[in-house]
Amino acid sequence: MAQSRPLIERGDVFDPTCPTRVVLDRIGDKWTVLVIAALVDGPLRFTQVRQRIGGVAPKVLTQTLRAMERDGLVTRTVYAQVPPRVDYALTALGVSLGGPLAVLTDWAEAHVGEIVASRDRFEEADLSRNDSEPVGVGR
Repeated sequence: MAQSRPLIERGDVFDPTCPTRVVLDRIGDKWTVLVIAALVDGPLRFTQVRQRIGGVAPKVLTQTLRAMERDGLVTRTVYAQVPPRVDYALTALGVSLGGPLAVLTDWAEAHVGEIVASRDRFEEADLSRNDSEPVGVGR
């Protein structure tokens, strides 16, 4: 039987040995953010999650859901029926993450135009810089 670790009261993201960085990796993953958003209104089957998100490969979604289940963000419920039915739902911990992620996704949706325009300007300026450099001089 695996021995449980003592509960960490609070992490320190600036401590390179702190597991908080692993948590940031999980919640900073775009698929995790989208799964949380997809499940915020209630449980869904795998195909429903995949359709709601769009553009995610089944393998990637499976890996994401497994990692989120391991991290305590979602539950996976298997129903004994033919064909088998599996539902995914947010845990209380997953629901608590929904609010902060909703703020971030709202910010992203509100500012996507500015970000894209800035990238375009940067690329244009970068091309201009590259065109004006003498041959043989580069980065």
